[in-house]
Amino acid sequence: MDGFSSQIENIASTYVTDTIFILGKGPSIDQIRPETFAGSLVIGLNDAERIVPADISIFHADWVQAALAESGFQSQLYVTSTNFHPLRGRVARAPYVPMSQDSSDLMMQRFLTDEFVIEDVLFLSALKIARMVARIRKRPQAVYMVGFDFSSGQGYSHAIDRDFALDDAEEKSARISLQEYFFVNTLYFLKNSDLNVIHVGDRPFSVMSPVELNAQFGPPAHHHAVDGGSRAAIVAELTTNHFGDRTRLERMIRAARAAGADYVKLQKRDVESFYSKEQLDSAYVSPFGPTFRDYRNALELSLEDFGFVDDLCKSLGIKWFASVLDEPSFRFMLEIDPGIVKLPSTISEHTDYLAYVARNYRGEVVLSTGMTGQEYERWVLDTFVHSPKLHLLQCNSAYPTPHRDCHVAVVRHYHELSRTEPRIVPGYSSHDHGWLASALAVAAGAQMLEKHVKLGNTEWAHFDAVAVDLTTPAFKEYVDRVREAEMIVGREEKQVTESEHHKYFRRA
Repeated sequence: MDGFSSQIENIASTYVTDTIFILGKGPSIDQIRPETFAGSLVIGLNDAERIVPADISIFHADWVQAALAESGFQSQLYVTSTNFHPLRGRVARAPYVPMSQDSSDLMMQRFLTDEFVIEDVLFLSALKIARMVARIRKRPQAVYMVGFDFSSGQGYSHAIDRDFALDDAEEKSARISLQEYFFVNTLYFLKNSDLNVIHVGDRPFSVMSPVELNAQFGPPAHHHAVDGGSRAAIVAELTTNHFGDRTRLERMIRAARAAGADYVKLQKRDVESFYSKEQLDSAYVSPFGPTFRDYRNALELSLEDFGFVDDLCKSLGIKWFASVLDEPSFRFMLEIDPGIVKLPSTISEHTDYLAYVARNYRGEVVLSTGMTGQEYERWVLDTFVHSPKLHLLQCNSAYPTPHRDCHVAVVRHYHELSRTEPRIVPGYSSHDHGWLASALAVAAGAQMLEKHVKLGNTEWAHFDAVAVDLTTPAFKEYVDRVREAEMIVGREEKQVTESEHHKYFRRA
């Protein structure tokens, strides 16, 4: 099962939390907000992905295949003993061991070993995967059991509008009753282990209710920025570090969302017209071929790929936009109409193209100002007169940018401009290492921050040296430090705070 373990590791590395959800289909799951699951590994039993998109689904019954087909195959990995071939997602095969009257003790013995099989009591197999994740992460995991109401009379979640299971009511009741027995025993076996199992529901062994779970994983408080407005938007700049691979792209988007990003940003360029023939024919080391043309063409996303990104981001509650580097790509992006486009520092000298965008686009525009001076700033303000929001991002185009060249004070200048021209949104595009310059940019008034991200280390990838690795907690730390900086900055309006009231008392 070495290949199986590596697949689990790849999926688990997407998330930086030590939280795992295991999904049943009981109606209590309807009380839980979908965003509760967004930042954590989710394991679904049978066709539970019809309720909440899962990362991993486990099943052995043939009827599940039709249910998964109806849901559109939402999991990244299906663990099954059947001859199952989904249209999307990968499959790991494992033997199914049916339970007999004499084999229940053997099932619990197997649970305590490293042997992986698909058990009749599916949550035991899900917990085995959770234990694999704990070993991979080398730390304990909190496992929330959601939708396990252990009462056949309550039925299923409202999302299960059609039941594909073949069992009659009596068989279903007997099976669910047996599952509760094994669950209580499993809690005993897992005491003082690397899994802290938390049942969500109203049973005697439940640790919390669905309402309490919502409160625990509720949205974070929005701290106010310098001008008393909303918090800064944090953009995870994927560049082309997805390498044109949808699975890798999905992992990056999920990881960025889990770490707290508000946007992910991609790139689009017409390879044949953007680069010269000499550049494209030049040698370049990558897995895609011997030339730079091979490399660049492999990284470009199609219209269908961007549709996939749009659907995924909507399901996760994160937004996206793209750097659009040339006129063919701009026309391509108009077909998608994301509502916001980026014009990066790379093309700051392409003023004919920039002016074309300014004349023909009425959405928000993000402009990084690397490799430019005050003359370019004046030209941009005079040219992009139709943009309802013009995000000006201070940027230095060195990868990485030395701290002495960050010049975060330019963000303060953009902030001052925004006081008289409200459509200007000040921001900072970080090519420096770490979070310090971005935290200072927040203090200077930044309302958008960009940070390059990657998925593991790849020597031949562009911008890899400066990008933050999403397989580590580094990007979440970056987001957390920025949010802490916003809290410390607070508002410009001077007020007496609650923490001051203990010291001074007014006389009557």
